[in-house]
Amino acid sequence: MRIIAVDDEQFALQDLRQAIEEVEPGCELSCFDKPTEALRYAAEVAVDIALLDISMSGMNGLVLAKRLKEINGKTNIIFATGYSDYAVDAFSVQASDYLLKPVTREAVVKAMAHLRDPVAEKSDKRVRVQTFGNFEVFADGEPLAFARTKTKELLAYLVNRRGALCGNDEIIAAIWEDKADSHALKSHFRHLVADLTQTLKKKNIESLLVKKHGYLAVVPDTFQCDLYDFYSGKSAAVNSYAGEYMAQYSWAEFVNGYLEDIAD
Repeated sequence: MRIIAVDDEQFALQDLRQAIEEVEPGCELSCFDKPTEALRYAAEVAVDIALLDISMSGMNGLVLAKRLKEINGKTNIIFATGYSDYAVDAFSVQASDYLLKPVTREAVVKAMAHLRDPVAEKSDKRVRVQTFGNFEVFADGEPLAFARTKTKELLAYLVNRRGALCGNDEIIAAIWEDKADSHALKSHFRHLVADLTQTLKKKNIESLLVKKHGYLAVVPDTFQCDLYDFYSGKSAAVNSYAGEYMAQYSWAEFVNGYLEDIAD
């Protein structure tokens, strides 16, 4: 994510930089105390988000916002100013938000969560796991095909547990909640584990799964996941949550309720 911050007051610019770095620690942030320098930068690279003061010498933030939009219509504009009387004018340039100084981390979090043009999260990981809406797994951009629907649910449950080692009995109770424990059920579960292992091995992504005697877990660092990004406060993930989490699985309803509380 590429972000610029523009303010001709050095202390205000420093505060803005700190708030942005706390909210989006992995972003590519460039700060400018001259609007013309920000424009030159935006003409060379695609800017995802611009946080702008309004009252600046040489060129005010409203003019700067219009110029940035002319360069790239997808640039999200967030105004950060000490004056409340520019709010109506600010939204005339389709600003995502209007923050009053001193800008706080919490204000930036909320602004990033309501961008007009959400920024797609870029990842160098081969596996992407989608939990918002229905659960899906993608390897190298292609949906991962599972031989059994319960194999997919097994992986979903492990993703839901975010790397925690899960006992076989725990998993069985969760994904077969309406069935009593039995030897047949445990045998079926062993087939699911073997099927999951083979499915991952075919794509050369078996490092995603950890197997210990009687326990299973995923390795969170081996894949990109919207749920994990949501908990990390990444704006793209926060924007992508629309009130549904692993909607096809009843055991996920509790977590969905928790996510709704956080999103509110």
